[in-house]
Amino acid sequence: MADPQEVLSRRVQSALGAAFGADFAETDPVIRPSQFADYQANAALALAKRLGRKPRDVASDIVAQLDIDDVCREVEISGPGFVNLTLREEWLADRAQDLLTDPRFGVPTQSPQNIPIDYSAPNVAKEMHVGHLRTTVVGDALARILEFLGHNVIRQNHIGDWGTPFGMLIEHLLDVGEHSEDAELVKTDPNAFYQAAKAKFDASAEFAERARARVVALQGGEPETLRLWRELVDLSKVYFNRIYTKLDVTLTDDDLAGESGYNDMLGAICDELERKGVAQMSEGALCVFLEGFTGREGKPVPLIIRKSDGGYGYGTTDLATVKYRVEQLKADRLVYVIGAPQSLHLQMVWGAARAADWLPDDVTPYHVQIGNVLGSDGKILRTRSGQPIRLMSLLDEAIERASTVVAETRPDLDDDSRAAIAREVGIGAVKYADLSVSHDAEYTFDFDRMLALNGNTGPYLQYAAARIRSIFRRGGLSPEEATGPVTLGEPAERQLALALLGFGPTVRTVGDTLEPHRLCGYLFDLAQTFTTFYENCPVLRAEGATRESRLALTAVTLRVLVRGLELLGVHAPERM
Repeated sequence: MADPQEVLSRRVQSALGAAFGADFAETDPVIRPSQFADYQANAALALAKRLGRKPRDVASDIVAQLDIDDVCREVEISGPGFVNLTLREEWLADRAQDLLTDPRFGVPTQSPQNIPIDYSAPNVAKEMHVGHLRTTVVGDALARILEFLGHNVIRQNHIGDWGTPFGMLIEHLLDVGEHSEDAELVKTDPNAFYQAAKAKFDASAEFAERARARVVALQGGEPETLRLWRELVDLSKVYFNRIYTKLDVTLTDDDLAGESGYNDMLGAICDELERKGVAQMSEGALCVFLEGFTGREGKPVPLIIRKSDGGYGYGTTDLATVKYRVEQLKADRLVYVIGAPQSLHLQMVWGAARAADWLPDDVTPYHVQIGNVLGSDGKILRTRSGQPIRLMSLLDEAIERASTVVAETRPDLDDDSRAAIAREVGIGAVKYADLSVSHDAEYTFDFDRMLALNGNTGPYLQYAAARIRSIFRRGGLSPEEATGPVTLGEPAERQLALALLGFGPTVRTVGDTLEPHRLCGYLFDLAQTFTTFYENCPVLRAEGATRESRLALTAVTLRVLVRGLELLGVHAPERM
């Protein structure tokens, strides 16, 4: 067990049972990091009222029953009833030594769950823009972390591949020719293709009539129309995969779960909701009215399931996804990584699904709310013309800016090496800047800050890992050759060991809370702690057992940094 907090929790819980009886044996010991010791147990304050006693007296009884001499060298009651716990150096050293041979670096394997995770969700024949960045990057990091914790993650890229726009898109495809240069724009410049189709739809009554007829044919399953629709989808896949490859995310064609996949379910969805009394007709539309969802003047807000013209909306498709993911994918948790403004809609969808018995109480849905990306003016990041910024252009600029920095700082490297580093640094900077901010918060997009080699940035952590690798190159050995044993004589060594043991608990917490910025914060703190260690504890100039121990701590730090960045989807270059 590499998690000191977990070890202390079990020991203090045992003391609670011994001191106050079996009814208290499962009480949360409230173990927290302390500025006066390594950790403190705060249970006495919460128990005092329940027991009708003073907190310090309760703390004294806990300490009297606490069997912890093998783990802690000092136990002290402070303040109103805090129990301060200072770990033994030899116990810490043994746990740090264990990390050298632990391929999971202290990260626990959790009881596996089936977790469909809905993220990215671009539209067919449309450009991905900066608004897609966060849902793609945050969703992919969560997928990686949940998989590492042992869960069965089912990626669900809910692309927009159905609906009325496809009438005009298919007709435009026929006009320009399926294998023409204009058709190829769907792979490279989807917006140009879409805007050309839209312009014809707005300008030509004849084209608009053909487009509407094509929608009817598409919805009716006419074979030739379906073939043309699939052609558009396949062209868009090429574009999506160019973005995903550049961003280095794990989404593939196998993860596509577009709106079209639920089309055949929608009629039955409406029939079942109506039959169960969950949905009712209102002004010609089939709606679900849920308690607690009201608008102006207290009027109920409907979730429209079938429009008055017989068409279906997002609510219908989203209900179908819930039903499918619970019944067919056997979901234990449902994770939606989508924009914060969709919160009300999701709450209504989930409420309707529960009312229909499609979302059992033991299946928990989560909305990982994604905040906006802002420009320097504090408004949503857009081009000067007011259009959303193209994601591909933004990524290319990140790599170009990183290339300039690498060319200035590493003129000794060949062009291919500099290009590879620039790509990893540029993309890593963009992804890390996104992930290091709470997912529901807005943040300002600033290349200069993102690419800085100081502060909580991707390049700072990449540089920290590269600098550690250079230590081993100068020492003439590989990190794998640093096997210890670990000993802790200096305060900075002790702090580094304690920081390294925090990796497992941090990853577990991120998996539970779905907040990847917590892992970013941990990695940044670890890098800073290592810097303090390196400045105060010479590694290569040390001798004998001290040198071996410090090399081992350095090797573990490298492995944790690299693994932590990998879980975020960020590469750690060998050299910077």
